[in-house]
Order: sequence, then C-alpha cells, then structure tokens
Amino acid sequence: MTAEEERDVRERTGRDGREGRDPGEAGGGREAAGSGADVSDPAGPRPGDGREAPGDGPRAGTADPAGHGPEYESDGHEGLPAVDPYDGRDAYDGAEADGPHEYEGAEAEALPTPRAREPEEGGLLVLAGTPIGDPDDAPPRLAAELARADVVAAEDTRRLRRLTRDLDVRITGRVVSYFEGNEAARTPELVEELVAGARVLLVTDAGMPSVSDPGYRLVAGAVERGVRVTAVPGPSAVLTALAVSGLPVDRFCFEGFLPRRPGERAARLRESAGETRTLVFFEAPHRLAATLAVMAEIYGPDREAAVCRELTKTWEEVLRGTLAELAARAEQGVRGEITLVVRGVDPASAPPPDPAELARRVMALEAGGTRRKEAIIEVAKAAGRPKREVFDAVVAAKREGHTGGERGESGR
Repeated sequence: MTAEEERDVRERTGRDGREGRDPGEAGGGREAAGSGADVSDPAGPRPGDGREAPGDGPRAGTADPAGHGPEYESDGHEGLPAVDPYDGRDAYDGAEADGPHEYEGAEAEALPTPRAREPEEGGLLVLAGTPIGDPDDAPPRLAAELARADVVAAEDTRRLRRLTRDLDVRITGRVVSYFEGNEAARTPELVEELVAGARVLLVTDAGMPSVSDPGYRLVAGAVERGVRVTAVPGPSAVLTALAVSGLPVDRFCFEGFLPRRPGERAARLRESAGETRTLVFFEAPHRLAATLAVMAEIYGPDREAAVCRELTKTWEEVLRGTLAELAARAEQGVRGEITLVVRGVDPASAPPPDPAELARRVMALEAGGTRRKEAIIEVAKAAGRPKREVFDAVVAAKREGHTGGERGESGR
C-alpha cells in the first residue's frame, strides 16, 4: 500500500484505528440539535406525534402573531356576540385563557398537529360525526379537524363550544351556525368558500351530518360544483340502537322522524306495514306514546320492538317488548332522546297482501313524490310479490276507482 493510499484509509477509519460509525449514530445528537430537536428526549421528535421543530410553523391552537384571530359569527340563532378567541379570553366560556392548547405525550400521538399535512388543492368539505352522548366516543380525528378547518359550520354553536372544551381543542377557523332555519340560505355561501379553496367542517348536535340532520344541501351543492367531500366517521344512534335492540340486524331500513300530523303519520306507517326488514325511527319523547299506539294498530299489537332512550348517556335505557306493551309504558311519560327499533314482518308467516292493498301502497308512495314505476318496484320488493302482480293491481284499482280516497288521505 502506498503512503497516499494509507493516508486515505486512516482518514476514513479514524486515526485511532476504529471503524467509522454511521453518521446517524455518531452525529445524531449534533444533527438533532442543529435541526431544533429537543435533545433531552432520547427519542427525539417522532413523525405525527404533534411536536415540531422551531421554524416549522405555529403549533395548533397558538395565537395569530398578527393578533387577528377568527371570530364567532352570530346570526341571531345562537345569541352569541362576535368574539376574538385570542384577545386574552377563552373563546368558548369567557374564562381566563390558560395558554395555548398543545398536544403532549399520549394525546400527541392520537391527535397529530392539524396543520402538519400538505394543504389540499382546492376546497374540501368534511362531514364529521360527533358523540351522541358520551364525549369520550368522539372519533380521534375530530379534534384535529376542528383545529384545522378554515370554517366550522355547526348546527348549534353552543353545543360546539361544550364539545371543544370536552376535547380540549381550540378552533382556529371561523365558526358559523348551520341549522334547519338557515340551511337553505347559508349553503350557497359555504359552497362559494369551498370553491375558493376553503376547508369546511360540518358538525351537527349528535351523530353524522345529513342523517336526519343538516348536511344534504351542502353536500349536494359541493358535489355539483366539483368540490371533494369526505367524512370523519363517528357515533350513530341508528347503528347503536340496532346493535342493542336484540332484533334482527342483517337487513334494516331507516325511516327517520315520522310526520307530526296524525293522518300523515298513519299514512307513512301503512306504507311500511308489509316491510320485512327491521325498521328504525327517531321520535320526540312527547310523541312516543301516540306513535307506538298507531304502530300497534297498523303493524299489529304483538310486533316486537325496542325503545332506546338516552343512548351512551348516564341514564341510558332500552325497553323491549311488544308494541302494545311499550305503548302502555310510554303513557306514563318518557324523557330524553328516543330511537325506536321495530321488527319487520316475518315473510314466512305474513299473508300476501290483496291486490287492493298493493295498489294502495303504490298510490301512497306516489303521493309522497315517488314515480309510479319506482313505487311499483318498491312495493313488490317489500311485499315479496312479482312486479307484474303489483302493476296489475294498480291498473285494476284505477279502473275500479278504488284509489282516489286513499291518495287524498296520504297526501294530507
């Protein structure tokens, strides 16, 4: 080996004769310090653990350096004044702020820094599920999305404040109300913000948006303008009630809230009298007794059902029995949020509906806005009868003039 080659070897291996170490080991501490890492932590910063090196941007929940924090927008629904979340007060309850909300330790791993990911190209509508009772049931991504959104549209901003306190998260975007009374008017505003590139988060009081809650109009408007729509899946009163009801759940249909008027309510229930799938309804506590009584009359008093009350809350209760038994118990008064699960008709034991009844069901669906062809298909499927049989029943009933009165009743 020449003197020059020997010198090269000594420079590569070190003059003490030890093999050179991997720069990640030998220089790890210097590199970490140079990049802003906390060298007191042996593990150093981990991707997605919520800790950032200085210079990577503000942490979630820190104040706007310019002092221009977002404002809660009041439109008269929530009765809330416009508040700057970063004017030295807690934006949610008026208490003295205890400093920026930061994620540390185990919470940091579950809730990564909201702004860490690359921004989306164009706007994004995010539908987020919220707890139906227990705040601990909130999906892990919910807090991150609340902190990350440019606009948070909430069914009730007061409930949103409680939720953010429970999740220990600070909203950095603008908060607007989005409920039944202003949904039609506010949808175009939000769609325009989405088209302009905003990230809009929609939350309702409980459960998933659009399911008997505001959301459908906004989703339809976003889709029409080519805006991407995604969701943060969360708790669902429908699925929770089905799971605990003790009734068959392999096939089910969700009917939402029944009409408030007795005639319309009865007409809607008659449409599903021959339904073989398990049915799920939402109902207000003060109407529960009347609804169960009508169900017992139309579905039959011995039909099994379950009244699920205050699911996942302190006073959760599931009452099981026949419709007649549950109707009698409801007469004593019921409080709380109600989800009602009713067993469908047993196809083997249910007598086939007569032609007049098939025709009446078709006309009831037509009165609700369903086209006749689709109504015939739906009735045939629910009754387990051939479509031709249902069509012939409709033609015969129309020829005999048997459907005029039924159409009027269902259309009230």
